[in-house]
Amino acid sequence: MAAVSPFPRIEIVTPSLPGCSNGNAHTAGRWARFLAPLAQVRLATAWSGEPVQALIALHAWRSAPSIERFHAAHPGRPLAIVLTGTDLYRDIPREAGARQALRRASHVVVLQEEARRSLPPLQAEVRVIEQSATRVLRQDQAQRHFDFVAVGHLRDEKDPQVLLDAAGLLPGTLANGLPPRVLHIGAALQPHWQRAAEDAMRAMPHYHWLGGVAPPAARRWIARARALVHMSRMEGGAHVVIEAVRSGVPVLASRIDGNVGLLGRGYDGYFPPGHAQALARLMQRFAAEPAFAIHLAAQCALREPRFAPAVERAAVQALARDLLTSKIS
Repeated sequence: MAAVSPFPRIEIVTPSLPGCSNGNAHTAGRWARFLAPLAQVRLATAWSGEPVQALIALHAWRSAPSIERFHAAHPGRPLAIVLTGTDLYRDIPREAGARQALRRASHVVVLQEEARRSLPPLQAEVRVIEQSATRVLRQDQAQRHFDFVAVGHLRDEKDPQVLLDAAGLLPGTLANGLPPRVLHIGAALQPHWQRAAEDAMRAMPHYHWLGGVAPPAARRWIARARALVHMSRMEGGAHVVIEAVRSGVPVLASRIDGNVGLLGRGYDGYFPPGHAQALARLMQRFAAEPAFAIHLAAQCALREPRFAPAVERAAVQALARDLLTSKIS
């Protein structure tokens, strides 16, 4: 086994660098901080060409050119690919380039346990590294409204329409005597979603689209909410779900692998993806039955310790140690 340099270098390739408000960017920045005690870490949107000891690529399809160049230049060097929701549930089944990139990997990382079921047969080692979030204490909820919050950019994979439709099915006053308030956070990444959100605000006084907000502000909204609504059709492992759990806020989630992998198969706060009527019924039940809300909160609390930063840091550092002690040609 080749000796490891006392100052090994790892490059993390990500479609978006820290500072952008998306999951890949946040993951890359967090992993770079975790790896700083072990290696010199460089973040880039494409492999720099530097002869680093290992490459970590977020997103098989969007990072495929860097993966191919790195493999061609250093075919024996360790290469870890971190798979996202669009990788797993859209690109790998459809795109030969994504599957080819995956075959170049020495290590494959998924962000929740259910993701294993979607992978094709691989020679690479596959490991689960769940993301983490700092704990933000739950804050006092609004007394004049019953607040549901949804956080995620308005794009097709996040299924904003099901939230808009479910909001339209809510009564003016819930069974607990409070009016509902649906707070929707996220930038509209396509013009038609901006129009849809603006139309919904005009039609429904209880629906509020807040647009894109800074992450600390989004976390404060989550901490003040009665529940987080997460209605995605496609997720690799949503960080916003983890943030809610780390704040003691129950989650009403679409039953997709990305949510089930985080919340567990036995969680009772799911609704069928794309089913607005089922989501509206779940929201009303959550408001009407305090025991049900307490039950979901207790289920989330059981999952909460696994999302602590120390747990993710240990897993990321273990991955790096494996990469740096792999054969280097």
